[in-house]
Amino acid sequence: MNPLNRAFSLCTHIPKNARLISTTSAQLNADDGWFSKLLVRRIEPTKESHSRMLSDKEIVYALHTHNIRPDSVDKYLQNYKTSVEFVHSRKAELGCELVGSWTVSVGDMDQALHLWRYVGGFEKIDKAKIMFKESPDYRALEKERGNFVRSRHLQYLLAFSFWPNGEPRAPNNIYEIRSYSLKPGTMIEWGNNWARGLTYRRSQNEAFAGYFSQIGRLYNVHHIWCYKDLQARRETRESTWRNPGWDECVAYTVPLIREMHCRILEPTEFSPTQ
Repeated sequence: MNPLNRAFSLCTHIPKNARLISTTSAQLNADDGWFSKLLVRRIEPTKESHSRMLSDKEIVYALHTHNIRPDSVDKYLQNYKTSVEFVHSRKAELGCELVGSWTVSVGDMDQALHLWRYVGGFEKIDKAKIMFKESPDYRALEKERGNFVRSRHLQYLLAFSFWPNGEPRAPNNIYEIRSYSLKPGTMIEWGNNWARGLTYRRSQNEAFAGYFSQIGRLYNVHHIWCYKDLQARRETRESTWRNPGWDECVAYTVPLIREMHCRILEPTEFSPTQ
């Protein structure tokens, strides 16, 4: 029996109460299996960009990921603290502020993440880049920082409108960033499911912020959670599974993921959120 006939045979044996939990665009990659083509829902055309449908503010976030030389962590952090002070001293001109600054304690070690908010969108980013380039003091800080890092990555992100806004938390917390690489064409479905799924976790107050990429690695999503410690994280996650509806959120979103990983973060001393 050829694959197409087997597909129709399987469809006729799917129970009436079964749910098709995967979604993708109408066109799939050639290396996708024939069975995956059964479990799909078509993404309907739209006149609006996905970013407009998922994010409702003219605010762009910049996520800087720096891999630090193991013998230079302290020097790097001091350098970046000075850079933050420089930017915040010109906040009115630059239109940007630091949301959070962390080092990784579990996951990619010797790594730092810095999340900046630009109010005014890409226009503010363009102006800020010019000001940074024209400032001898800032260029000197960047040149010095180059001695302390092995590699860097920058992503421009938008915030999901249904997530919290990343407001500062009082000490002392750990953070978890869960990063997902999605199948192209599935961002709307991801947003729809998480808009519902997040309601099952709002009462626990650990949701910090959620973002999706605009420039950099595309179809990339970052969910940031805040916990008192690792034990609190475990207890919170276990209790979430007892909430009716959470299992459906997971079931519907897992098939949309190509790759995922998590990192546990600790705030730096100069991070606005602790």
